[in-house]
Amino acid sequence: MKRTLFLAALLLMAACSQSETTWAPVGDHIMSRWAAQVDPSAPLPEYPRPQLVREQWLSLNGLWDYAIRPQAEECPEAPDGQILVPFALESALSGVGKHISADEALWYRKDFRLPRAWKGQQILLNFQAVDWSAEVWVNGQRVGLHTGGYTAFSFDITPYLKPKGLQRLVVKVLDATDNDEQPRGKQVSRPSGIWYTPVSGIWQTVWLEPVASETRLTHYSAVPTRGASELSVTPMVENARPGDKVQIRLLSQGALVQEQEVDVQDGTALFAPADVRRWSPEEPFLYDLEFTLKREGKTLDKVRGYAAFREVAEMRDDTGHKRLSLNGKPYFQFGPLDQGWWPDGLYTAPTDEALKYDIEQTKAFGFNMIRKHIKVEPARWYYWCDRLGMLVWQDMPSLSAHCGSKWQQWQWATAEDDSKLTPSAKANYYKEWAEIIAQQQVFPSVVVWVPFNEAWAQFDTYDVVAFTKEHDPSRLVNAASGGNSYKGAGDIFDSHNYPDPHMKFTSAGTQIDVLGEYGGIGWAVEGHLWQPDRNWGYVQYQSSEDVLEQYREYARQLKETIPGGVSAAVYTQTTDVEIEVNGLMTYDRAVTKMAPEALYKINREVIESL
Repeated sequence: MKRTLFLAALLLMAACSQSETTWAPVGDHIMSRWAAQVDPSAPLPEYPRPQLVREQWLSLNGLWDYAIRPQAEECPEAPDGQILVPFALESALSGVGKHISADEALWYRKDFRLPRAWKGQQILLNFQAVDWSAEVWVNGQRVGLHTGGYTAFSFDITPYLKPKGLQRLVVKVLDATDNDEQPRGKQVSRPSGIWYTPVSGIWQTVWLEPVASETRLTHYSAVPTRGASELSVTPMVENARPGDKVQIRLLSQGALVQEQEVDVQDGTALFAPADVRRWSPEEPFLYDLEFTLKREGKTLDKVRGYAAFREVAEMRDDTGHKRLSLNGKPYFQFGPLDQGWWPDGLYTAPTDEALKYDIEQTKAFGFNMIRKHIKVEPARWYYWCDRLGMLVWQDMPSLSAHCGSKWQQWQWATAEDDSKLTPSAKANYYKEWAEIIAQQQVFPSVVVWVPFNEAWAQFDTYDVVAFTKEHDPSRLVNAASGGNSYKGAGDIFDSHNYPDPHMKFTSAGTQIDVLGEYGGIGWAVEGHLWQPDRNWGYVQYQSSEDVLEQYREYARQLKETIPGGVSAAVYTQTTDVEIEVNGLMTYDRAVTKMAPEALYKINREVIESL
């Protein structure tokens, strides 16, 4: 018997080893140094949902079967090969590097076993993000459908599971990319200029978790009030019954600060510690939260999260200008436009260390803010912003990557973008924007919502601002960064100007004036280019010294705008992206184009000049 088990173990190890060796990155583009650290047996193994943590979970990341077929065909019996989840089909790290058309479907298949210890519990199947439409089957039975490429979704798959043995998961993905019906940001079928490679399929972690009951905690809000001296915490519970309670504990570095029990029907806990430690980029202090869901004294569910006491608002300074404020004081927000793209993983950083690195470098460069540009990151990216201390402006991925005939007039057109958006496209926008707000509002680093970028499919601006405010009244809204100038829509009036930091127009004191994009100093660093013979920047130089000198000059000009009311600025951009060479770092993150110490000094002088 022992010999049989030993031989079986050897065969399993050999099969696993053979499976792993079938994977290798594809293509001939540059890659970051973290690509070599990707383990095909356990890519991105970190817990994917740091704001709602349960103790037990199982990652399904790794090699899956895949196939590309016409949409009308049924699930294929034979796969085309294997794909490394969670890297998008088009990426090098997927091991595939193919595109799908609007008429094709991408099929995934994965067999898995459940841990014996989970027997008798409800099993949740979680997808952190799939672009764009995902239809799911378990053991041949249809479980459900989700649309939207940027938000997490879950299914209770308990009814579809077999009592024991292998379970089969199948996912069908449709992704038309640039059909002007689905939010997609900078993805286009034919990349060029400032438009990038498509991202299709599973691009964030897929995982399982057990819960004891159909009644469970699904989310929570944690909103600072009264000048960030109080914290209003509301748990969300699925399938609750009258009388169910949630015990909420607020902790500071492991020590209990306060504890309350609330009713699930309308329960909100209000915490007001005597000596509040407020969160800021300079001191990113976080309080821990513990939630225990109870019914008649019996524990049904337990999760952990965290929160921060910090207030983002507007205020008038002594000269009458409206300013961004943080914790009751004027606070100049300055940071890069961050696209969040990788040469090896496209939308997906190769490792958690890589994901964290961009934020660490931005901090080391002296910035205090990041504008996350028409992309939504995995939850762990916001977790690192919370932990490291970085403010975030969150863009909505645009519906269209073209801007209609009014694009040439930039933000100063008097009408909205003239692209013909269908009712279904607008419905897709509202659905996904609501999901993004609900998902990201729990991260204290997020301080500004940006529904539109420039005039890219900008529509119904006042209605979209009201919609955003309704879903999260605790944050500021930048209605259209560099978009059509609707004075009074939202809290912020945003101007774009390249290359120098010049405000073409202002709100004349009715809103907070910000410079939403400027700069774009280009340097094509040989040996670190996506395409060696095809590169683009707003202005281009040939050395680190020249780039630094021009950056310093732009910073000098930027400081001159601050006394006139400019309250924030966004420099383009964190890294090169494909043929764009405007980055502070190269696309592979191997070269920082300016001396970090000099960059830090320049940026801190800008921030502290307010």
